[in-house]
Amino acid sequence: MDFTALSETIIKGNMDGAVKETQKALDAGSDPQQILDQGLIAAMDVVGEKFSQGTMFVPQMLRSAKTMQACVALLKPQFQAGTVSSKGKIIMGTVKGDLHDIGKNLVAMMLEGAGFTIVDLGVDVAPEAFVKAVADEAPQILGMSALLSTTMPSMKATIEALKQAGHRDKVKIMIGGAPVTSQFAKEIGADRYAPDAGSAVSEAKGVLAAG
Repeated sequence: MDFTALSETIIKGNMDGAVKETQKALDAGSDPQQILDQGLIAAMDVVGEKFSQGTMFVPQMLRSAKTMQACVALLKPQFQAGTVSSKGKIIMGTVKGDLHDIGKNLVAMMLEGAGFTIVDLGVDVAPEAFVKAVADEAPQILGMSALLSTTMPSMKATIEALKQAGHRDKVKIMIGGAPVTSQFAKEIGADRYAPDAGSAVSEAKGVLAAG
């Protein structure tokens, strides 16, 4: 089946149209994995590309991501039935002392749109909470966000806590947020740095491709 119409409604952020197209595809007996890969993920790849090129901005990107989430909600029962496979699991959270979540939520939605399973720990997440989540969930990636330069040291503290708990080698660490730089990522020993939601998806895919 051709999922072009579904992809286009997601790119435009037309939630009603996208939900109808998803339901139509399910009713027609389409494979949920194909709907996800060729309809939803393909659309969000275009959205990420447009955002990186500066032809789409945060409000439109958010609208597309929310539209995609509404479609994912229709597919959720298929995920639980085990007919749809996840590309990998990512734990996300804004670090201790920081209550900003818009950027983190956008990254989470984009990653979910790319086929990853997201475990969102929310905001003001202490190093110990990140360590416990890594131990309990066994994710491939841990994503940390900081929007204040004063909370950036908490990223380093979390990496140190993971080392002490013996979990550092089990997970790749990706960081981002307005004051965060690639230089800072190197300094604290993070594996990846993403300046925006579109590049976060590319970096996450790169982590899994590297194995």
